[in-house]
Amino acid sequence: MPPLGLAIGNVDFSDLFIVLKSGVDGSSSFSTLTDAKTTGAVTLNYGMFVNNIVNFIIVAISVFIVVKGINKLKRKEVPSAPNTKNCPYCQTAISIKATRCPNCTSQLVAA
Repeated sequence: MPPLGLAIGNVDFSDLFIVLKSGVDGSSSFSTLTDAKTTGAVTLNYGMFVNNIVNFIIVAISVFIVVKGINKLKRKEVPSAPNTKNCPYCQTAISIKATRCPNCTSQLVAA
């Protein structure tokens, strides 16, 4: 979070909160979260939520980049040589070594 805080002007999201119920002294304006907690005020700490979301996004992007890099390092499989061809008359798949089509019984030209 320090680089992000520096980039947006040293803002610390963890101190962002909303006072839901005043503390013992009845004051509802506090400068920091620790001041509010010491007086017993009930607060909604949305700044911590924002911090957790930003941390999650940073970790997710980092993992995505690492996985993408690992996938680039894998060797690509070389396709094997075909062992079938199509009959020029009936268009069914037959062995490359065949001299006669087993389906239409036509004589095949040796290739």
